[in-house]
Amino acid sequence: MYLLDFLHISIADQRLYGFADGQLRLRLSVSTALNGPGERSGSNCTPRGRHQVRAKIGEGLPEGAVLRGRRWTGEVWSAALAEQFPGRDWILTRILWLSGCEPGINRLGAVDTFRRYIYLHGTPDTEPMGVPLSHGCVRLRNSDLLDLFPRVPPHCAVLIDEAACPEWAAADLV
Repeated sequence: MYLLDFLHISIADQRLYGFADGQLRLRLSVSTALNGPGERSGSNCTPRGRHQVRAKIGEGLPEGAVLRGRRWTGEVWSAALAEQFPGRDWILTRILWLSGCEPGINRLGAVDTFRRYIYLHGTPDTEPMGVPLSHGCVRLRNSDLLDLFPRVPPHCAVLIDEAACPEWAAADLV
């Protein structure tokens, strides 16, 4: 298995592109913020710019494990559980917690990605991908996150921007 060294999350494409040694290795559908891009705390927007994976949470948990406050509740998501808690923003399976790398843009003060608790995380399979619907985080299918999680080392570089992925990368999956 190869480790990825760079993730590009395209808000325009609603996709995550994973690169290793400059080669596109992975392309996954995601869901970024319903409120669009933005860095301000409390905005429910997806922050742009250069980030890194600051923490990996959930190793070994079952698919669909419900996480609250970055801890497993002991529950596994089900339709019955969703009925019990309507409107909950489900954080499932694993968390890749992001930290901004650009002071004043996505690091420190009122724009700090880490303090905003911005994650890449799993979501119920009933939620659509490829459509911006999150509260600021980057949602992925649980099965995709299980594939991605072991390939992402701590401090992996992550770029979140509004640009579409270059044509060569979108078409050329190794």
